[in-house]
Amino acid sequence: MDAAEALFLQRGVEATTISDIVQAADVAKGTFYTYFNSKAEILHALAQRYTTRFMDEVEQAVDAQPTDDCLARLRSWIEANIDVYVRTHEVHDVVYSQHHHLGRGNAERNAIQQQLLQLLEAGIAGGHWALPAPAVTASLIYSGVHGATDDLIAAPKDQRAAFKQALIADCLRLVGATY
Repeated sequence: MDAAEALFLQRGVEATTISDIVQAADVAKGTFYTYFNSKAEILHALAQRYTTRFMDEVEQAVDAQPTDDCLARLRSWIEANIDVYVRTHEVHDVVYSQHHHLGRGNAERNAIQQQLLQLLEAGIAGGHWALPAPAVTASLIYSGVHGATDDLIAAPKDQRAAFKQALIADCLRLVGATY
C-alpha cells in the first residue's frame, strides 16, 4: 500500500498502473491480486487507512486533555483536525479524488463526525453547553473545519496562523463557548 500511495502522489492515480505498483513494491502481480481486485480497491483501502490514521491522531490530541475539560477537548479536536489535514492534505486529495456526493453516504466522514458528536454529547451531559441538535452541530463543525482548512491551505503563509485561530474561535461559538 505504501508503494501505491507514493506512486499516486507522484504520478496521479490515473497515470499509475498496477504493474507500476507491484514493481515499486517489489512483489509479484499475483500478490497484488491476493489483496486487491483492482486499482480502485487499493485506493479505497488507502482512504480507509488515511481516515484511521487521521482519527487516531485527533484522538491522541483529545485524550491529552483532561477528561472533565470538555471545552479543551473540543478545542483540541478542532485544532488537531486542522493540523492533521494541513499536514496530510496531499494524501487526502489523492485517496478521496474519486469521492463524489452522489450517494451522500460517506463512512469515513461519518466516523469522524461520530468522534466529534461524542465530544459534544459529553459537553451536554457535563452541563458545559446546551445543543438542541448535537448531530447538526457536529455536521456544521466538521464541514466548517474541513472546508475552511482547504481555504487555510491555499492562504498565504503569513495569514495562516490568524486564519486558524479565527476558525477555532468560530467553531467554538457554535457551542456557545469563546476561545
